[in-house]
Amino acid sequence: MPGMGLTSIGLAGLVLSYAGIAHTFIDGMHALTGLTMFVGLIFLAAGILDGGISTSNRAKATTLVILSISLGFGMYAMVMNTSNYTITIAGILMAIAFPAIIISYLYMKHPAVAKPIGAIVSLAAATGIIMWVSFGIFSAPDTYMIPQAVVEEPEEDLTPSGPIFAIDILEDSVTEGNPDYAPDRAIVPQGHVIEWTNVDSVAHTVTSASDFGETFDSSLLGAGEVYTLDTNDLASGEYEYLCIVHPWMVASIVIEAPAKPTTVSIPMGAAIPDDDQLYYDPTVLDITSGTTVLWDNVDNTMHTATSGTPEDGADGAFDSDIMSAGDTFEFTFNDAGSYDYYCILHPWMVGTVNVE
Repeated sequence: MPGMGLTSIGLAGLVLSYAGIAHTFIDGMHALTGLTMFVGLIFLAAGILDGGISTSNRAKATTLVILSISLGFGMYAMVMNTSNYTITIAGILMAIAFPAIIISYLYMKHPAVAKPIGAIVSLAAATGIIMWVSFGIFSAPDTYMIPQAVVEEPEEDLTPSGPIFAIDILEDSVTEGNPDYAPDRAIVPQGHVIEWTNVDSVAHTVTSASDFGETFDSSLLGAGEVYTLDTNDLASGEYEYLCIVHPWMVASIVIEAPAKPTTVSIPMGAAIPDDDQLYYDPTVLDITSGTTVLWDNVDNTMHTATSGTPEDGADGAFDSDIMSAGDTFEFTFNDAGSYDYYCILHPWMVGTVNVE
């Protein structure tokens, strides 16, 4: 019984540790519970060899606990594991476990037949291993037991994109009472990328205060290092943050809901050239960086809004493709500049977007 109890306690602890349920103490727990499980297995083996397998209700209950933990964690590992060798390892473990259980049972109940059956199982296992290695080596030396080249998938670019909102971690902010983050309360439109730059000479952090870094956390930023935060991942509202190294450094960001797009209409009759006809309304649009423009085709025929000029063609900055009557097209202008555009179906239709 002590062996079965220690085994089940140690196994339960290992499951808790490696499953991440008790991740705060994972390093200590998996070592301690692993040792407990192995000591339990030693006691369990000694008890079986000395007195056989216990058939008491307590022993049966403990056995069920061990099997439940092992099977539950094993099934979880089989499902979540992405290794190509998981099935192979499971098969090897079963090939070892079943003969061991059978031989242990025979030693207890029928000791006279245990030795010959054990010898047969051992010879069968040795023969299987020899045949597997031999046939593998001689039949397919090009691929057998030779590591295959792993084709690495190109890493996805996770760098946030959008207009930049800059915040500085000020010099000498390490001294309590000095200005620390500038601006101290930043109002940022959703969709912008906030960029904190540490212009101080010591390390700082940008860590959400209410949940100690669960919402965002820069980790340590050395002198001159930058931390970026995509506001698309944040809900509208105010977020207080601090430096966990110097907790008197406190500031906040206010995420504002994105503004409604600025609309450019393609009016009725734009497909017919006429001196008094508006083709894009307004023809010249002045906006600030980060503004989204929506083209609305209210005409009864198809049009496009394609960056470039009729003389030089499309320049690739943006293109609505063909918009049928009632269709819309949106584009966000993040970079300053002047953008000419036209309709590729009706090249007399031209417009301009000026971005400051």
